[in-house]
Amino acid sequence: MDKNLIAIDYHVFIKPEYLNHRYVSGNKLRKLKYNLLEAEKLNKKIVLTFGGAYSNHIAAVAHAGQEKGLQTIGIIRGEELKDLKVLNSTLSFSKACGMQFKFVSRDMYRNKTSNSFINQLKKEFGDFFLIPEGGTNEFAVRGCEEILDDVNEKFDYICCSVGTGGTISGLINSSSSHQKIIGFPALKGDFLKEEIAKFVTKTNWELVSDYHFGGYAKINEELIHFINQFKKTHNVPLDPIYTGKMMYGIYDLISKGYFEKDSKILAIHTGGLQGIEGMNSKLRQQNKPLIV
Repeated sequence: MDKNLIAIDYHVFIKPEYLNHRYVSGNKLRKLKYNLLEAEKLNKKIVLTFGGAYSNHIAAVAHAGQEKGLQTIGIIRGEELKDLKVLNSTLSFSKACGMQFKFVSRDMYRNKTSNSFINQLKKEFGDFFLIPEGGTNEFAVRGCEEILDDVNEKFDYICCSVGTGGTISGLINSSSSHQKIIGFPALKGDFLKEEIAKFVTKTNWELVSDYHFGGYAKINEELIHFINQFKKTHNVPLDPIYTGKMMYGIYDLISKGYFEKDSKILAIHTGGLQGIEGMNSKLRQQNKPLIV
C-alpha cells in the first residue's frame, strides 16, 4: 500500500488529505485549485464567497486568496455577528488573512444564488470572481478528481463525507468501474443526489444518510466518544461535522455486514479540523464532553 495511506486495520485505510496543507487542507485545497486558477485567468483581483461563522471554506478561501495576492470577501450568515466585540477563531483567522466580511441575515443569506442578490454584491464590491458556498462547482469537481491515483485502484470501496457534493462528484468521476463510492451526508435531506447528478454520469455511487446525527453540525455524546477514542487508538483526529460521522458510519456498516467479505475500504479524510474549536465552544456552553 501507499506509504501516504494510514492503515486502520487490515481492511480499512485512510487517505489523509488533511495533511496536504497547513491551512487550506483536505478537499478545500482541491476545490480551490482550479477556481483560483480560473480567477487568475480572467484577471479577477477579488474573490467573493459565502459561509457560516465557523466555515472551513471561509477560512480556506481567506488564506488561499492571501497566498495568491487576491482580495477576498466573505458573505457571512448571521447579521448579529457584526456586533461581536471578539470574533471567533475562524473569523479572526480569516480577517488576519485579509478577508473583508459582510454579515447578512439568515433570510437574506438564503438568496445567495439569486441573480438579484449577486448583482447587488457586484455593485457593492466590484468585479469579483464568485465561488459558491462550500466551493462546489465544475472547477472544484475537477480538483477533487485528482484525489484518487493509481495506487488507490486496489480499493473496492471509496468513502467520503458529503457537504455540498463536490468532493464525492470528483471521486465518482475518477473512480474505476470495480469501485463503489459511498458518501456520508452531514445534512438531512435527499437534495444532494440531484446536486451530485449535475457533475457525474457514472452510477457506481450511493449516499448513506443514516449518520448525520440530526443534521448539519448536530452531534451527541456517542459521536464525541467515538471521535476521541479513534484519535487515541489510531492517532488520527476527526472533525465532528464531516469525517467523524463518516468514520462512525463506516464502522457501523462493517458491523452490519454491509461491505463484501475481504474487501478493502479507503476513507478520504477531507480535513475540517479547524471546526473542532468552534464545536467545543458550543459543547462548553452545554456542559458536554469536549473533543480532544
